[in-house]
Amino acid sequence: MGEDLDRPSSPIKNSSTPPPTPPPKSVHRALGGGQAVADVLLWKRRDVGIYLFVVSSTLWFLFERAGYSLITLVANVLLLLVVILFFWAKSASILNRPLPPLPDLEVSEDFVIKTADAAQVWINYVLAIANDIALGRNVKLFVQVASGLLLVSLMGNLFNFFTLVYIGVVLSLTVPTLYDKYQDQIDDKLCVAHKVLSTWFRKFYDVVLSKIPLSLNKKKKTQ
Repeated sequence: MGEDLDRPSSPIKNSSTPPPTPPPKSVHRALGGGQAVADVLLWKRRDVGIYLFVVSSTLWFLFERAGYSLITLVANVLLLLVVILFFWAKSASILNRPLPPLPDLEVSEDFVIKTADAAQVWINYVLAIANDIALGRNVKLFVQVASGLLLVSLMGNLFNFFTLVYIGVVLSLTVPTLYDKYQDQIDDKLCVAHKVLSTWFRKFYDVVLSKIPLSLNKKKKTQ
């Protein structure tokens, strides 16, 4: 008992003190950790990033400025490749040179299974969202999907498909790097924007969405 009395009492934690702020999330880990995609998007592999930017810029210039179509470009590239390989093989047989170093031109069964599994996950996810929207289960999800589709429609009126793809490539090569460098400042601005948008959505929900009747399936279930 005496030893217990001599021990210093543990300090009483003040419940009013705010909890410590969690450390900022790693952008590299959010993009896949040590995988190649995260390294390219954060410019840790500058050679691949520069190559991707140059190739995408060249394709955009060929399609949008030079007037090439996708079918014409693919046909010309394949024609040039077939001609080079054909004459290479013929000259190799005449001059006793090695044949062109071609890999095995086949698709493995493992690759097909992995691709099908990944596609199945995404298709089921899209179908689940469509099911929730069609049955009226999630009004917030409906507003998000409708807003996204409206934004895509407006951007489609301003840009064509190849320009949108090129803009997506450029943004994917710049936005993650800028966010990783200025994460604290951007998070503060995003928090303010999220509060404003949440306030607007609550007002919109109270005025408009809350007055929309439930779906017929829900009424039948309640009956």
